[in-house]
Amino acid sequence: MNGEFTTWLSRWRQGDLAARDRLVDAVYPELRAIAQRQLGNERIGHTLQATALVNEAYLRLSGLDRIEWRDRVHFVHMAARVMREVLVDHARRRAALKRDGGERVSLTALELADGAGSVDITALDGALEALQRLDPDKARLVELRYFGGLTIEETAEALGSSPASVKRHWQVARTWLFEALSGPH
Repeated sequence: MNGEFTTWLSRWRQGDLAARDRLVDAVYPELRAIAQRQLGNERIGHTLQATALVNEAYLRLSGLDRIEWRDRVHFVHMAARVMREVLVDHARRRAALKRDGGERVSLTALELADGAGSVDITALDGALEALQRLDPDKARLVELRYFGGLTIEETAEALGSSPASVKRHWQVARTWLFEALSGPH
């Protein structure tokens, strides 16, 4: 499947819209699972649904004609990043309307031992941007694991690293994010 997926990515890059449609059909269940996982971390009563999140991400991805898609993991990583952007945009619009704070997400998926509750998604986005400036590899690891839903093994493959290294870096990234999000605001 991964070889066929890579072929579809290549053909889409060359302008074959039928290949794009096949690719989306093949990856849609995975994207929907990522969306459901991300929305599962949102506050109760969140107005954005998984289907809408996937559709908005798809529209944004479709506009990225110049991306050199490498493989399924690269595509899923970009889709997860775009879904994060959609959630942050949605939270900012909602906060602008209410002026009482933004959307909140649970950090339990980050498996923080310190019992982190929920955090404003815009704060999480800001923390990830700060981590990106300090350590782009750890920020990418967080995107792949938390937003992309990849396993340790899949993340290691995507990063060209060993599972043991990914586990160590994942612990450091989670700790850094917890401290960044728990610090004075």
